[in-house]
Amino acid sequence: MGEDPSVIRAEIEQTRQRVGDEVDALSYKTDVGARTQDYFDEKKQAVKSKLTGAKDTVTAPLPDQRTLKRGASHVRSTAEGNPLGLALGGLAMGFLLGTLLPQTRVENEQLGAMSDRVVDAAKETASDAVDRGKHVAQEAVGAAVDTAKDSGRTQGEELTSTLSDRMQEQSSNA
Repeated sequence: MGEDPSVIRAEIEQTRQRVGDEVDALSYKTDVGARTQDYFDEKKQAVKSKLTGAKDTVTAPLPDQRTLKRGASHVRSTAEGNPLGLALGGLAMGFLLGTLLPQTRVENEQLGAMSDRVVDAAKETASDAVDRGKHVAQEAVGAAVDTAKDSGRTQGEELTSTLSDRMQEQSSNA
């Protein structure tokens, strides 16, 4: 019974603070309008953030036209150098499309187990062709990157040479 009045006052203040926080939380829970508005504000901010990110991605600087043409010609030459891979990739895509389409009742009745074997073989062939196509595409991308690097290096050397020539002209004119 002989507690210190300052300790009692501190406990009362802590209780007031805790009760105040609980009252605020309860009033927020019962205020459906405020909770709904907060929810919509959060979702609106998330959408704005995603749109800003998408806009930044779309408006990122693109390579110049000359570099793109060089890369495209290199991709074309890679495809011309490996027409079999390109043909297999096309066949694989056709087989995949064919296997994704639903079978008809007549096909099931007439072909039965043979159809299943053909489909399995087609899937395996398609998988191999897709893998080969991925490999060819990776080679083409690598070649395009190399072309872009070479183009940048060449342009840098040309710029350095031009700048050096102009500096020599300036010094000889002075």
